[in-house]
Order: sequence, then structure tokens, then C-alpha cells
Amino acid sequence: MKYLIRYNKSRGQAGRGTMDHVWRVFEGEKAEKEYLFKHFVLNVPSSSERTGEDWNISCRGVLTIDKATSTATINKAAE
Repeated sequence: MKYLIRYNKSRGQAGRGTMDHVWRVFEGEKAEKEYLFKHFVLNVPSSSERTGEDWNISCRGVLTIDKATSTATINKAAE
């Protein structure tokens, strides 16, 4: 699965997470689903990618969510 990670410029606003929810993680080729996280860990190769005026960290893998720490971890997909 493809993921884009972007800084959350609207954090703290209604529906945009707390001030600690610094990262937006978009899932899918067309960024169909969005998550807000306090932390992220990438265990896969990544690159930069521009979407309009916004820059993203782009990678492919499998997302694991730790709700207790609000951490997104993206690992290599099983082959």
C-alpha cells in the first residue's frame, strides 16, 4: 500500500487532532484515507513527493497503528 506523510498544519483545530497530532498519514494511491498521529516510524525506503503545493514523505508498506502512543509504523510487506 502507498502512504504519504505530511506535517499537520491545522493541528489543534476542530476535527484536526490535538496540538500533539503533528503528522497526517494518507493511505492509498489516491490518498483515499487519512489518519492523524503524534509519531511515525518508517522501516521502509522513502522519498519526497510533491502534491500541489505540499511536500510529502512517500513510501510503500504495511501500516501498523499503536493507539496507546498514537504512532504509525510502516513496515515492509510480506513477500
